[in-house]
Amino acid sequence: MNPHRAGRPSRATSRARLRTAASAVAVLALLLGWFGAAGPAAYAQEPGGTDTGSRTAVQATVVRGGDTLYSDIGTRCVVGFNARNSTAYFGMMAGHCVQGASRWYADAARTVFVGTTAGSSFPGNDYALIRYSNSLVVFAGEVSLGSTGQTRDITAAANPTVGQSVCHVGRTTGYRCGTVTAVNVTVNFPEGSVSGLFRSNICAEPGDMGGPAFSGSLALGLIIGGSGNCTTGGVTYYQPVVEWLSAYGVSIY
Repeated sequence: MNPHRAGRPSRATSRARLRTAASAVAVLALLLGWFGAAGPAAYAQEPGGTDTGSRTAVQATVVRGGDTLYSDIGTRCVVGFNARNSTAYFGMMAGHCVQGASRWYADAARTVFVGTTAGSSFPGNDYALIRYSNSLVVFAGEVSLGSTGQTRDITAAANPTVGQSVCHVGRTTGYRCGTVTAVNVTVNFPEGSVSGLFRSNICAEPGDMGGPAFSGSLALGLIIGGSGNCTTGGVTYYQPVVEWLSAYGVSIY
């Protein structure tokens, strides 16, 4: 199966550039995200808590699953879920989106530094990990439910099963729910194949890529592509998170 998918976002002058698989007939997945900001004043800092030299006051920033981060090379990618190990916190992202970027910020002006790329895998897989290092930013273990203004607490991860209920959040199409229809799916993209994916009968459209998919409080995967649309119907493909968590030795919280 060769669905269209937006490629890794370009710099500001061409962020909407699509990369298209040869036999695809539908376009899915550009960028998704919201970043939360509320509460008492906080400051942008470099790793290790040192000042940037111009300590810029901002509202206290909260980064959740479904929020957008901005890179040092001008790309923007969505955090699917937050994770942690015994010493640090991390953001889980689509691997193809992260390629070439090393430093990440919570705002488009890149004044609120949050962390650096810790690793990525694409093609074959499509996942990456951002290591957070700004102690003044809150990295919440929940996902934003789009324009509803609500959040969903995510406490663990699970492998999807056919027939399981699943919901995902896309910046374009919002909060939608359906059913897992297939597992261990392979999808071909111009850069190579990505295997071990799962599929749902939920529609998605350009702008939804990277969004979190979950069942209740269980993290299942991240949107990486699909076909169709939400007018005539479609399907969505996801990178599962359990393998990902094991590869990096981190867990959902």
